[in-house]
Amino acid sequence: MMESQVSQMLNQDILVTTDGWFIGHDGGEYRGVYGKLTAIHTDEQALGVKTNAKSTNWYAQVGGMLIAGCQIHYAINCQGKDVNLYEFVHECIHNGKGVKTKQSSRIYNANFEAEKL
Repeated sequence: MMESQVSQMLNQDILVTTDGWFIGHDGGEYRGVYGKLTAIHTDEQALGVKTNAKSTNWYAQVGGMLIAGCQIHYAINCQGKDVNLYEFVHECIHNGKGVKTKQSSRIYNANFEAEKL
């Protein structure tokens, strides 16, 4: 996703899907981040150094989390929308029978972390 596209959502609640799984502060595995997009940083602002051409050169500040631009797969404006950050019911077929299980959300709540800062 392009920096200019993401920056259009500044100060909005967004849902970001990342290119890879990551571990949250609670030890959970996540593939998405929900929170308020508060800033777009350059590599020098975020890291204190200018990176080379093979590294990302921008970062999105979503709630209390900093996401490298190269890791952002999709960014969706969720302002005013209800986002399920807790449990959901997963349905699948196992041994020919329908099975329902409750699973924890794989969306990290970065707003929660930002409130602690």
